[in-house]
Order: sequence, then structure tokens, then C-alpha cells
Amino acid sequence: MGHCLSCFRNQTSADVVTSTNRKKDEVTDVVTTNQVPIVMTSEYPQAEPLLHNNENSITCYRNSNNLSNANVLNSLNEHCSGDTNATQKMHVNNEKIPKSFYQKLPSIPRSMSSLASSESRASESRINQLYDHYKDNLEEAILAEGIENLCNDLHLNPDDFKVLVLAWKLNASQMCRFTKEEFVQGLKNMKTDSIKSIQQKLNDITGELTRDSEEFKDLYRFTFKFGLDVSIGQRILPADIAIVLWRLVFTNDEPAILDRWLSYLESNPHVRGIPKDTWYMFLNFCEFVGDDLSSYDDTEAWPSLFDDFVEYENDQMNQNVTKNEIKVQD
Repeated sequence: MGHCLSCFRNQTSADVVTSTNRKKDEVTDVVTTNQVPIVMTSEYPQAEPLLHNNENSITCYRNSNNLSNANVLNSLNEHCSGDTNATQKMHVNNEKIPKSFYQKLPSIPRSMSSLASSESRASESRINQLYDHYKDNLEEAILAEGIENLCNDLHLNPDDFKVLVLAWKLNASQMCRFTKEEFVQGLKNMKTDSIKSIQQKLNDITGELTRDSEEFKDLYRFTFKFGLDVSIGQRILPADIAIVLWRLVFTNDEPAILDRWLSYLESNPHVRGIPKDTWYMFLNFCEFVGDDLSSYDDTEAWPSLFDDFVEYENDQMNQNVTKNEIKVQD
């Protein structure tokens, strides 16, 4: 570095100097080439050079807006034979520059980038395997025998509440029959593809139904449609099927009036069917009257079957009161 400093201090290749009498707006022109820049010198007596040591010399060249680090190194190598230490220092500084952030990130393996899609394909494949296992040999659907086998594998009775929940989630169009589309799409929506995962999901849904009244209402409305025989265009639910489905859908939360209502239907065979509006309104009827039929108002827009039921219950109550009075008199 000592030789470099002596080179800069020579007259013709000296550093940029300033004059005390020079105007401030005059600028020294520097021509950038592959050689050491030619610096114009002042005719006036020179002041103290700006560069006092080797470090200042290198710093000046590194900070120059017109010269790159590469030109500085080339100039120093060509004109300063003893400047090997400076070159090594520049290389050390360059090595200390951190690599780009994105160069540090590991590349994502192709297998990971396609993980989600491969899992969805595998899931659908397993669902199709389940369907093929339970489907009928002659018809492209899971029929009564296949559903019974499925229930056995799920450790459920065919008349279990969870089987109704499963049919609801599969959006089954009728009882004792799951089409391939219903089964495959339903299990995909449930995000299940095995017997174990179906069991777990049914447990979760059953628990949610006790807390979410809107979800239960959706299940209740589905149950009416599920009980209809769509193959013959049925629109009114047969009374015997309605009684079974009412008991089933209210398995975990039975209304106080349910037993008396079902007993009335069973004891009155003239009631042959339950229309859709009667089925839907019964849920509101249970919430409105509770266990006390005295709050029932027959002037409101209730189905006529409810009027008959309340009248029947009042007659039964009056008969019981009369019987009690007779017993007291005796």
C-alpha cells in the first residue's frame, strides 16, 4: 500500500486537489476509462492533498459515482504493483456480502407441491372402493342388503339415528338406496373415505345437531322427503312411515308432546297420511305448546289435524276429570 500512496502523490497522476482561490462552482472533470483517471491539476499552489493514507485512497475510489469497484481494482493492479493487499481486501469484502434471500430458500420438491391433489385423488379412489364393496351386483346403486352390510361395519342398527344422519349427509333421495353419485359426492363433502372416518364424522355431526337448531331443522325437513317413495311420485307420507320417522328424528331431543301425538295417530286409523305442511308445522307446534295444550289457539293457521288432536286430548282430559270426580263421590 505504501507504493500506491506514493503513486497518488506524484504530480501528473496525483489525486484531485482544491485551490483556496478557486470558485466553488467549478468542477473537476474525470474521464472514466480502463486506465487510471486523468485528473486535471490546478496552476495555483496546491493545498494539502485530500488523501492522507492508503485507506482514504481506497475509500475515495470505492465511493466514486463514476467508477465501479471493478475499474478501481483494474487501475490499482495496473499502476500499483504493490497493491496485492488491497485487492485481497476487496475480495474479502465481496465475500461478506450476504447471498440473496431467495437463494437461501430450499427448493420445494415436486412431490410436496402436488401433495394436496394426490391426496384428493387417493381419497376419491378409496371412496369408490367402498362403493364397489357395498353396491348391488345387478344395479348401479347400494340397495337394502348393501346398506345393511355398511351398517354392520359401522356397528350401527339400520334404524339407528346416525344412519338417518348419514342419509342426510349423502342427500339420499329415498330410503334403502344410495346411488353412486350420492355416496361418492356425499363422502367427499364429509371428507371421509374409510369406515373409521365415517364413524368419527357421524359422532361429530350428532353432537353438533344438539347445539345447532338450524342444522336440526334442515335434517327434520330432509326426513320427510327421505320417507317418500319417489318411484311412484308419492307426495304424502304414509302415517305408519311418518310415525317411525318422527320417533327416529327426535331420538336425541324428544318433544314433551311427541308420545301423545303418536298415540293419537296410532289410535285413529282414518289418518292415513301426513302432508308436507303438517310435517313441517309439527316442529313449530312442539315449540309453541310445549307440554301444555291450554295455550293452543285453534283460530290460528294450524293444520286441521292439530285441531283434531287438541280436541281429542281435551276430551281425554275431561273424561279423566269426570272419572276422578266420580271416584271422589263414591
